[in-house]
Amino acid sequence: MSLEQEEETQPGRLLGRSDAVPAFIEPNVRFWITERQSFIRRFLQWTELLDPTNVFISVESIENSRQLLCTNQDASSPASADQRIQEAWKRSLATVHPDSSNLIPKLFRPAAFLPFMAPTVFLSMTPLKGIKSVILPQVFLCAYMAAFNSINGNRSYTCKPLERSLLMAGAVASSTFLGVIPQFVQKKYGLTGPWIKRILPVVFLVQASGMNVYMSRSLESIKGIAVMDKEGNVLGHSRIAGTKAVRETLASRIVLFGTSALIPEVFTYFFKRTQFFRKNPGSLWILKLSCTVLAMGLMVPFSFSIFPQVGQIRYCSLEEKIPSPTEETEIFYHRGV
Repeated sequence: MSLEQEEETQPGRLLGRSDAVPAFIEPNVRFWITERQSFIRRFLQWTELLDPTNVFISVESIENSRQLLCTNQDASSPASADQRIQEAWKRSLATVHPDSSNLIPKLFRPAAFLPFMAPTVFLSMTPLKGIKSVILPQVFLCAYMAAFNSINGNRSYTCKPLERSLLMAGAVASSTFLGVIPQFVQKKYGLTGPWIKRILPVVFLVQASGMNVYMSRSLESIKGIAVMDKEGNVLGHSRIAGTKAVRETLASRIVLFGTSALIPEVFTYFFKRTQFFRKNPGSLWILKLSCTVLAMGLMVPFSFSIFPQVGQIRYCSLEEKIPSPTEETEIFYHRGV
């Protein structure tokens, strides 16, 4: 049976991993450890990985890229000048999870984040009439965020499906509740201040996104995540590293959603005072949607780049009983997206 056929029945099939090689090092992990990039290089890297066409990369193409990375000696250096190897790295990093070597579902690959999130953030920040029109965009926004956070988070720990499902449900419910508060508060108390009406939803959206990350990935700080040496060999599992990974991702989401929601509100505030708006009031919606898409288009790679995908932590700051001692002072952990 081909890999493409197996994906239909087993969506999470391992790629590029051989059971006969116990010391297999995931190529994506090797890439992020080897490429200790500056923020600028990470930003440029993410602009390539977030290319929407990466959502539609075929399984056969991914399989070929992974085989090239695992068998070609030149591919051991991520900085290789070979165009085939560079393209193989791009496909692998954009579609395969570093912890499990599993395919990331198409709708939850990093490249799908912006096309799904931008219009949903726009709708969630738009004053609407009726309970359904207020709640539904928030439910979709929070549900997608929770699924994306969970799927692209660290997966080096064991977790029962029921346990993960309950966490996801809690993340969606709590963040949705936070997201709809501004709409009901404004409607009940008649808040008319122009800046209050704009800033309040932004503040609660930031809190909702932070709550979503914290709850959907809370098991990382409870169960611990894998920590590795510079060769990618797992030394043990650390709750301290897991907590650090969640906090870093939470901070990056706050920056992402806070900035992406605030910029359109500022632009529309001043736009409503122009003569053009008085003649064309319908243009406000087009401007706000365009500002949201442009702001998120810049902020998604920015926020994904704030912290390295594979972070560093001092060995002495971890729990005392990490199973595999090492002489290295700095060890690594996969932060997730």
